[in-house]
Amino acid sequence: MVEVLIAITALLAGMAFLMALGRFIKGPSTFDRVIAFDVLTVVSITFIVLSALIEERGIYLDIALVYALLSFLGVIAIARYLEGRF
Repeated sequence: MVEVLIAITALLAGMAFLMALGRFIKGPSTFDRVIAFDVLTVVSITFIVLSALIEERGIYLDIALVYALLSFLGVIAIARYLEGRF
């Protein structure tokens, strides 16, 4: 049962990744691209967590946490740059 839920989650995350990638490429404005980039990083973190569940390796969760923190800081830096505060 858990394997089925992980497979469904991976499928939905894959679909979200493709939709966000489409918005990142097509996005009419820079702000749309920044938001799509943030969504892509969140979905990537989801894939890392799913890998940790499948392979039963806790170290992957540490990697996902560090990646999430760096992604958050990166998006904040880009938002401040686009706002004109840098």
